[in-house]
Amino acid sequence: MERHDEAGPRSRLSTTRARRHDWDTRRWLLVGVSATLVVLTLLALLGAWVFARSTSVNGHLVDHSSPALIAAVRLETAYADQDASVRDYVLTGNAPLLEVYSASHEVEREQVAVLHELLRGDPAATNRLRLVLERARAWEDRVIRPALSVAPGTAPPAEVRAAVADPAPYPALRAATREQRERLQRQRDLARADLQDVRDLRTWVFSAIALVIAAGAVMVFAGLRRGVTLPVGRLVADADAVARGEFGHEITPTGPADLRTLADAMEAMRRRLADELAFSDHARRRLAEQATELRRSNSDLEQFAYAASHDLQEPLRKVASFCRLLEKRYQGRLDERADRYIAFAVDGAVRMQALIDDLLAFSRIGRRPANESSVDLNAVFETVVGDLDIAIREADAEVDHDPLPTVRGDRTQLSVVFQNLIANAVKFREPDRPVHVAVRAEPMDGMWRISVTDDGIGIDPAQADRIFVIFQRLNTREAYPGNGMGLAMCKRIVEFHGGTIALDPEHTTGTRITFTLPMTEPPAATPPTGSPTEKTPTAKTPTEETPTKETPAKETPAEKNPDGQGPNGRARNA
Repeated sequence: MERHDEAGPRSRLSTTRARRHDWDTRRWLLVGVSATLVVLTLLALLGAWVFARSTSVNGHLVDHSSPALIAAVRLETAYADQDASVRDYVLTGNAPLLEVYSASHEVEREQVAVLHELLRGDPAATNRLRLVLERARAWEDRVIRPALSVAPGTAPPAEVRAAVADPAPYPALRAATREQRERLQRQRDLARADLQDVRDLRTWVFSAIALVIAAGAVMVFAGLRRGVTLPVGRLVADADAVARGEFGHEITPTGPADLRTLADAMEAMRRRLADELAFSDHARRRLAEQATELRRSNSDLEQFAYAASHDLQEPLRKVASFCRLLEKRYQGRLDERADRYIAFAVDGAVRMQALIDDLLAFSRIGRRPANESSVDLNAVFETVVGDLDIAIREADAEVDHDPLPTVRGDRTQLSVVFQNLIANAVKFREPDRPVHVAVRAEPMDGMWRISVTDDGIGIDPAQADRIFVIFQRLNTREAYPGNGMGLAMCKRIVEFHGGTIALDPEHTTGTRITFTLPMTEPPAATPPTGSPTEKTPTAKTPTEETPTKETPAKETPAEKNPDGQGPNGRARNA
């Protein structure tokens, strides 16, 4: 039972501490300020009471006790002067003594009036004053009036002399006035003692008020320091530690409930950051491992490309060479089917060689550092048109261009882009009319936007993304030869140079391929569209020879592009 009694108070105490610990800063400040205001209000009331008490005691002393004592002393002196002057008048008959008596009697009337006014609220003092006045009247009746009835210069009668010589009336009056004076003196001493006590109390009260205010200021400072400053300082120190990179440093909640809630939130944020950092480090390590693996894989691919360029091409050259020898030696000696089979073998070997060359060229783009220099695209255009002169003349095509800019890049790779785009435009034409190819350039948002436009069979906008994918063809090889690599190589080269390439879906009368290249200098003034531009028209001449089937010509990069579908339903190789 005793243990239960002990556990009960302990449990209540711990519960009280827990509840008090759950107070937030606002509640602590509210309670502290309220308690301080209550204490200061009580001290202010006590100080006001002390002031009122001091004023009351001091007023009673100044306005009642001291004036009453002074009036009693003056009344006693007035009675003594009257007695002395009357006795001397009876003995000497000197008339001026009557004036002294009159002045003393006037003082008596004034002081009696003052005492009546001052002792009005004190019954005992009033009774004492009444006794003094009764004895004064008795003394006047027995001594003063008989003496004053004697005319000046005459001898007083024997009964007057006997009344003046009687010692009984005046001593009784003197005793009554002396007793009244002593009593008023005691009251005045008590009032002065009360005033001193009140002054001492006032001193102690205001000293206590000053001590309470000082103690309150110290307690407020200590409370704010312990409840706000120190917890905030610890929180700032923990946050600084985390900000310096010590993500494992735990943020400890201290102080009021709201600061502990803030610390808990910051701790949760720290843990989240630590988890994210750990995940980021893990991901970074994984990326580093993958990059290492990718470099190893690229190295393997380069080795494979070397093997393909040497080890695979040599057997293909032998197969193609011996197939050509069979075709040349036994053409016409075997049946038509054998000749067709031999032609198929030759064509397959040639296309396999071209495919391997294209794959090697495509894989090298972006892996090897480019030979960057200032490239004049006008010169590139002239070179490409010269290389495609036979194809242009055979197609009776017309190729022209605007003044083209100078850019930074690899001249060989940019020549591949122009060669593929112009060759495609020449190859994918309408069979019943010559094709017109135009190359234009214009500045746009810090880039050069270059377009190659033709009025050929066109490309279906739905295939705009597919035409730039490697090996994607939209037509048969019998209709348009090629490996479907040209635009894929263009895309890779343009992106390697920091630009983009796309099909213009708004151009419907043919095909327009646009690509961008970074601008290295402000553009020069160019003639407006529609002004005379440089043109390189070419036409087929009767004296020029074209490759025959017996000597297969090397396919140009334009013949190695993916296929596209034109808006009129005709297929084109992109």
